[in-house]
Amino acid sequence: MVRLAAVVAALERLYPPELAESWDAVGLVCGDPDAQVRRVLFAVDPVAAVVDEALEWRADLVVTHHPLFLRPVHGVPATTPKGRLVHRLITGGVALHTAHTNADRAAPGVNDALAAALGLHDTRPLVPADDGDPVRGLGRVGRMPRPEPLAAFVRRVAAALPATAAGVRAMGDPDAVVATVAVCGGAGDSLLGAVRATGVDAYVTADLRHHPSSEAGEAGGPALVDVAHWASEWPWLPDAAALLTAELSGAGATVETRVSTTPTDPWTLHRIARESGADEGAHAER
Repeated sequence: MVRLAAVVAALERLYPPELAESWDAVGLVCGDPDAQVRRVLFAVDPVAAVVDEALEWRADLVVTHHPLFLRPVHGVPATTPKGRLVHRLITGGVALHTAHTNADRAAPGVNDALAAALGLHDTRPLVPADDGDPVRGLGRVGRMPRPEPLAAFVRRVAAALPATAAGVRAMGDPDAVVATVAVCGGAGDSLLGAVRATGVDAYVTADLRHHPSSEAGEAGGPALVDVAHWASEWPWLPDAAALLTAELSGAGATVETRVSTTPTDPWTLHRIARESGADEGAHAER
């Protein structure tokens, strides 16, 4: 076992807090720095199902990508959902640590994991970090192993990511060739301008809104591939677990890690509004 303070230090070497956005809330949420850590659970969301898993597995630390608190709070009473989570964690002796936009910008980080899951090569940041480091920054741009039609690329994306109720949807000509791709784990339509400036053939991200997507299509592309937010960030978890293990091992410490496979995507049902008509069938794969 190793002290929580040493595990947090290792996580902050991997995902420096200074890389986080100014509005973000990263780092240790609860936990005693002097407590001993034997087991670390990695998950995307700090929600009740993940806390259930942590307590059942007897984890000492949960590392999540999404913060529990993004806005200031004046108390954590157990009368609120988030307050109950904090009470359950503390009562169970489980610490909580968040690596959010600092993990997005890190190298390797969330976007490297997403690019690797899709098989992209020769990747570089979509929006380089301000510190001048050539490998850090938001998003990634890379090449496909072999060009393929958009329809085949969408199948590739669906196969590479965890299944969700919403699945994968795309905008573009199904026969258009995809050779270069940009990715951004999580909500990425704010980067559509930067994506278009790269000249890539397709952009994979989550939470694409109607108007930015429509405007991007009217402007000539690229093709857009919209996936579930949780699914786009899940590939980072195994990487983060392996990197933490290696970082601690270098200091002569060991912990047991586990990657949560509990689906925490909030959407649980999906139904196509109309299932009749040749035109719809030509563009929807079921």
